[in-house]
Amino acid sequence: MRVIRKYANRRLYDTEQSRYVTLEDLRELILQDVSFRVEDAKSGEDLTRTILLSIIIEQEQADGDAEVFSNDLLAQLIRVYAMSQPLPLARYLEQGTQLMLEQQKRMQTHWKQALRNSPMELMREMAEDNMRFWQQTLNKNADSKSTDKNDNEG
Repeated sequence: MRVIRKYANRRLYDTEQSRYVTLEDLRELILQDVSFRVEDAKSGEDLTRTILLSIIIEQEQADGDAEVFSNDLLAQLIRVYAMSQPLPLARYLEQGTQLMLEQQKRMQTHWKQALRNSPMELMREMAEDNMRFWQQTLNKNADSKSTDKNDNEG
């Protein structure tokens, strides 16, 4: 895993390439599926999440047309943090986003073969994939709630 060091002057240093990098450079690494860890140069503290959030904020501000996080969505996320027993939101978002990305790749592949395949068949397959995904997710949540309930009774 590539190590990026963050210095007190807020500069980021890529230890593998021996050069300073920007948030845009790190965004490119993400798009290329290159794993990295950002750490404080002095303490070694893991700052990866903070930097990833900074990249998202930069993207949100740079392109108003590509806005992902509306004010309403951000307010709802803040409410989730305030819940006494927060929802398993991270897992849900990760799984949902992964499904969406996989479907996007699949859609691109199918569009390349559009002359040979029926678009209705593609939509049917995607609907079935969605249904399977959400059934599995809901079953996992129901199972974990059942387990939690049994643990509380015992």
